[in-house]
This record gives sequence, structure tokens and C-alpha cells, in this order.
Amino acid sequence: MKFHFKTMDFITLGLISFTSLLVYAYYRFLKKTLNVPPCPVRPWPVVGHLLILKADQRPQFKQWREQCGDIFSIYLGSKLLVVINDFELIKETFVKRADDFSDRPIIFIDEDMGDQGRGLAFSSGQLWKEQRSVALSILRKFGFGKNILAERIQDEVSHYLDQLKDYDGKPVDIKRITTESTANIICSIVIGNRFDYNDPTFRKLLTEIEILFSSNKQAAVITFFPFLKYLPGHQKLVQNVKSILNIEQDFIVKSKDKDPEDNFIASYVAERDSRIASGETTTMNEMNLLKSVFDLINGGTETTTTTICWFVLYMLNYPQVQKKIYDEINTHIGSGRVPSIQDRPKLVYLNAAIKETQRLASIVPQSVIRICSKTQTIRNYTIPEGSLIVPNLDSVLLDKNIWGSDADVFNPDRFIDAKGQLKKPEEFIPFGVGRRVCLGESMAKTELFLYLSSLIQRFHLLPVHPDQPPPMDYIYGLTMIPKPYQLKLIERNHN
Repeated sequence: MKFHFKTMDFITLGLISFTSLLVYAYYRFLKKTLNVPPCPVRPWPVVGHLLILKADQRPQFKQWREQCGDIFSIYLGSKLLVVINDFELIKETFVKRADDFSDRPIIFIDEDMGDQGRGLAFSSGQLWKEQRSVALSILRKFGFGKNILAERIQDEVSHYLDQLKDYDGKPVDIKRITTESTANIICSIVIGNRFDYNDPTFRKLLTEIEILFSSNKQAAVITFFPFLKYLPGHQKLVQNVKSILNIEQDFIVKSKDKDPEDNFIASYVAERDSRIASGETTTMNEMNLLKSVFDLINGGTETTTTTICWFVLYMLNYPQVQKKIYDEINTHIGSGRVPSIQDRPKLVYLNAAIKETQRLASIVPQSVIRICSKTQTIRNYTIPEGSLIVPNLDSVLLDKNIWGSDADVFNPDRFIDAKGQLKKPEEFIPFGVGRRVCLGESMAKTELFLYLSSLIQRFHLLPVHPDQPPPMDYIYGLTMIPKPYQLKLIERNHN
């Protein structure tokens, strides 16, 4: 039986490889007849450009843009991926033609679990429009863009600072504590309560989310080579996602019968029941709720944590910037109270430093990948139906033609005009563009201001080894996270 199983595996792999060759030949034919965007190098049969792609694709994409122009193609297996560079072309494609370029591809995990295209992140069409509209409506009710959310964040920030105080100036990597804190904010909105940082369910959830984000390369490869799902690593990924969903399903069970004013889950259920009772056709159901909770908690944790860690790393490398931020806080707020959201307009330099962090770190450079539901044309190039298309945000956020010759240097002053006011350049797009712009943008802005103003007000951030700040290197992944580092947090003397 064992021999027979292996024989069947080889037969299956052979059939899939043969099919891939046929699809590859089809796409090569399309390239010649439909004039798809240029490839930087000739793709290999079956694997396309996957063997050519480097572990860190950012410099490679920059080189390929210089070689091919603002639009180029690469093959991921037999799947065509079109990369869009340049701010004007990105805006023309994803903003002005949002109807053509807003759908999302189905990832292999969703296909495997039979719930593809649900929730907020990977849904498309009318289902996505309703889910996003409902989510935005509920989140606004819970204070997105309002002071009520800021007060909830401030409460969590106080817990966060107290945790950091316990290290008493000893070296610490703040990533784990920061993740726990920012995750608590989105959890308080989604399920109606925060967790103790040592709560076992909470810790398990965050551990599984970290595993998911660290496995994104493997997930991408399996998506483009479906036959790899028969290998053992695939099942680990599926189990990882199921583990997260099981925890969040339990959240739903415990939260859905609460007051709709208490949490996102109860509000969603109440709105769904109302639409059904009135006879409306709706996509609101248990699976879309579960996947929306999954997307909100994942998205509301990782990117904010990563941005905070980058900001702190820049403060260690640019102590003069940290001092200038502290002096600004001391001048406009002092030490007698914690910063509030009403202070945001006063702290121009801090706001500029936050923007510069988001620009230079460019933590999600490939932004949100879309799929072409039907054949399209961009600047005389044909984008065949089923092709993937993605904006390369690095081509905007790191462009020296936009930000100046020092675009690769941390310089908050680039966001301050001659009158000392905060600039808001149109090209500043760290949250993405078009209809797929980050759902939690307003929440993230509020979090970053309150966390970072409070952190600098209370602590002096110092490298573990004087005059030897940690390097500003990153780990390439779903998000560009800084390589692990430690620092000392010394409480400031406000006497």
C-alpha cells in the first residue's frame, strides 16, 4: 500500500506538471499575441520566474523597473503578475479605474477550507462591497475617527507603558509587548473586552498569528503551485489558520448575544438579523462574520506594531530627532498629563516623524494584490483575464524624484513646510490606494500618535551599547519588519 501511495503521488505530480506546461505555453502564446507588459528576463517553463526571484525582492523590483519601465510582468508558475510602478500610473490604474482593478484572488487556504472569497480581505464584487460597507459603518459607531476610540487607545497605552516600566532600564525587545497591546485595542472593539497580557487564549492567538505572517512565502508558493498542498508543510499552514479561526469562533459565540453597542460581533449579528427580517437579500452570514473578525484582528495588530518598532529603531539611530520630539512635547504638553488626541495638531514635528517612519520603512511595499476579472488594457499593454496585478508602493514612497536626493535617509523635516505646518503630499500612500485602501487607516493614525507621543514623553530611548545603535535592517515578508533588536527605556526625570 505504501508503494502504491507513492506511485499515485508521482502520477499526480506528473499530470499537474504536464498541465502546468500547457498553461505556460498558453500564456506564452498570449504574451506574443496580446502584448502583455515586458518581462525583465525570460521565464522558465512551469516555474516561471520563481527560481529567479530573490529572498528580498525590493531591490530586484527596483532594478526591473529601471530595465522595463513603469509596468512589467513576472510569471509565478503559470500565473502572470503585473507590477505597476510610478505614482501617476498607480493612481490611474487603481483609483481612476477602481471598477476594473479591485477584485482579489482566491488564496489556497481559503480554497482548501471551502470558504473562498469571504470576509473583508479576500472577497470581491457585491459580497465585498456589502461586507466592507457594514464593517465601516459599525467601526465608525465604535469611534473610528472620533474621540471615543482615542480614549480607548489611551487606556491601553497606560497598560503598555506600565509593562515597559517593569523592565527598569534593562535591555528589552519591545515587539512582543507592543503586539499584545495593539492587539488588545482591536479585540476590545471586535469582542468588547481587552485581555490580560498573560491570558493563555490571548497568547495562543497572537502566537498563531505570528506563525501565519512568518509563513507567507510558503503560502504564496503553494498558491501558485497547488500540487504542493499534498506535502506535509501545507497541512501545518491549514492547521495554523484553523487554530486562529477556532479561537475567533469562540469569541463570536461569547460576544454575539451581547448589547450591539458593546462590540463589532454583536453589531454585525443585529444588522444581519435586521436585514433578513426586512426581506433584504444579504451576504451577511456566520462565515463572512468569522472571516471579517479574522481580517480585522490580523490587520489591526501586525502593521501598527511593525510601524511602532520601526519608529523606535529610528529614534535609536537619530537621537537628535528623538530630542526634538521630546522638546516639542515638553513645550506644548509638559509632564503633568499624558498626551491626548486633541494635542495632535500641536505636535507637528512628531507627526512629521511618524509620516517619515511610514514612508521610509514602507512596510507593505507590494500592497494589496488584485486579480483581473476580465481582460484589460493599461498603456497599450494587454492584461489577460485571471492575471494578478499589484502596485509597488516602494516606487512612490522611496522615489527620489518625489522626496529628494536624500529619500533613503530618515528626515522628518521633508513633511514640514516653510511656515512650520505639516505637509500632506498626495504621494504619501503607506495605506495603499483605491478602494482597497486600508480599512483601519484612521485607527492606525490615532494609535501611532497616542502610543508614540506617550512613549517619548515618559521614556528616553537608548541603544543597549552607547553610540552603537542597532542596524536598520529588515526581514522581508508579508510586512517588512525590523530585524530583532533591544533597547533601554529610561524613565525621564520630570521633577
